[in-house]
Amino acid sequence: MTDLTTRRTTAAVAPVMPSTGARRGIGLDEATLHDGFWKRMQDVNASASLQHSLDWMERLGWIENFDRVANGGTGPDRPGWMFSDSEIYKLIEALAWEFGRTGDQEIDAMLERLVDRILPAEDDDGYLNTCYGHDGQEPRYSDLERGHELYCAGHLIQAAVARLRTVGEDRLVALGRRVADHVCREFGADARQGLCGHPEIEVALMELARATGEERYREQAELFIERRGQGTLRPIPLLGPGYFQDDVPVRETEAWHGHAVRALYLAAAAVDLAVDRDDAGLLAALEAQWRRTVERRTYITGGMGSRHQDEGFGDDWELPPDRAYCETCAGIASNMVSWRLYLATGDVAYADLIERTLYNVVATSPSDDGRAFFYANPLQQREAGEEAVPDAVNARAEGGERAPWFEVSCCPTNLARTLASFTAYTASVDDDGMVSLLQYAAGEYRIEVAGGEVRLRIDTRYPDEGSVTVTVLAAPEGGASLRLRVPHWAHGAALERDGSTTAVETGWAAAHGLQAGAVLTLILPMHPRFSWPDARIDAVRGTVAVERGPLVLCLEERDLPDGAALDGVRVDAELAPLAHEDGALISADTAPSPHEGARRPSFGAVPAEPSGSSTLLPLVPYHRWAQRGPTAMRVFLPSRP
Repeated sequence: MTDLTTRRTTAAVAPVMPSTGARRGIGLDEATLHDGFWKRMQDVNASASLQHSLDWMERLGWIENFDRVANGGTGPDRPGWMFSDSEIYKLIEALAWEFGRTGDQEIDAMLERLVDRILPAEDDDGYLNTCYGHDGQEPRYSDLERGHELYCAGHLIQAAVARLRTVGEDRLVALGRRVADHVCREFGADARQGLCGHPEIEVALMELARATGEERYREQAELFIERRGQGTLRPIPLLGPGYFQDDVPVRETEAWHGHAVRALYLAAAAVDLAVDRDDAGLLAALEAQWRRTVERRTYITGGMGSRHQDEGFGDDWELPPDRAYCETCAGIASNMVSWRLYLATGDVAYADLIERTLYNVVATSPSDDGRAFFYANPLQQREAGEEAVPDAVNARAEGGERAPWFEVSCCPTNLARTLASFTAYTASVDDDGMVSLLQYAAGEYRIEVAGGEVRLRIDTRYPDEGSVTVTVLAAPEGGASLRLRVPHWAHGAALERDGSTTAVETGWAAAHGLQAGAVLTLILPMHPRFSWPDARIDAVRGTVAVERGPLVLCLEERDLPDGAALDGVRVDAELAPLAHEDGALISADTAPSPHEGARRPSFGAVPAEPSGSSTLLPLVPYHRWAQRGPTAMRVFLPSRP
């Protein structure tokens, strides 16, 4: 088994390590979380979701596909979608980060057993794929639009990077290098002028270049990025080249469009390239794309993607709550982009969006036991979904009930690698030694800075409560410099230090010269608040949502009085919502569903007058919806006329 204490690399253990720039994220080895929201999610991921994912992929024959290639038993009956290899690779990446975080030998053994199965399936020239290129299969790279060969290679490379950064060189890392070298030979400047229908190889090659110092990987990533938008890929009927982001070059794109996960993985790689090449023009273009997409094409939850047909972005202001797709993987990809833009610019807005997306997309997907998941995350469920089949593959779920596994199960393994590496996104360090606390989680932090080490203890019950206390346990000579993020919604926040309390604006609350023993307490207002949609979002005009701290709240039908219907609720927005448990209480009129049978289209009725009597209705955090079982639900509720 791997001895983590002797093999760990000297560099910080983190998924994203820019080769240049004024700041870095902390490593997994620089933070130890204590009990709290994210510690519980990490523990469930480690104790349940990792093994759950492995068991399903073994049961369905996805891992056996590698045995078939190694044994010469391939054919047209291969189980799983053409991209199923990538799910095994994402699980391996999750295991690598989890081992890097905890040193758990059982986790390491699980990883090694998977590598045992994968290695024999590699071809002599470094090609590795179980769906193409062997007896009874289509030739290599014969379907770049849909085949996902480079996509799968990218996820293998990312697993190799995770291993390299957590334990150093080993056989998985060597495999990742050989696969990357094969890609460079096949798709280099003087070779095949193609690219993958699903971006992913680009971001993988960028991070491999950073981890190994090999420039050829960065050059290949740049080739793929610059080829995008030239109409290289054959359009899929009814979708067109925009589905692949192959209609407009990255530098000329105004807003992210097409398939959301594809667009965001590509943008993440492009940010990496802009940073490493010091390309200010490319970085500015990506910042502008982020702004327009966030302002006009992003849901209140941080979810991205409003169209089911292509799992993609809609037009500006096209944000229907009941048809919201908001794929879990798109939320994860959104954070990948925002994190890179934060590291590149230091702009607090990127950390704000990461928080919104973490609590209201990432945390929404898994069940409490870590063995069932949402694929899509709608903001309105008109009817309670059916119970998921507990011991069978479910169709791609579009909301209503978390399912243990899907025909396309990209989300469980993507969640697994994200949660395993979560602590890397909680704080950053600037070159001048400034430590910025970005996502609040109780724990101890030992962060290397210029001139020494900063040790902190954070005590908080955030997001249930708004108090975040930071105690400096050790500081370098001259003291520690510390910034605490004040979220954009936290108007009226305050900072306590040395017995005095000072009001702080949204953005940053900074303190300098902190010595061991210093204590700071950030107090964030956590009262529930109404959030009104932009009037240009037609689908929710006349409605209101409720937020509490970083949490979006929702109304579940199961919490309505007897005889009341979800579509009969009208919120009294003149009465502020009240705090209630971890959610809120709102004053609203309730009524049964309108009478059916008018034998005409449902228009022309005179709006009903308020009843004059209101009921207090409980709202729960959106991330907990349907944890008690299938139910209808709404985030945006009609307000009284």
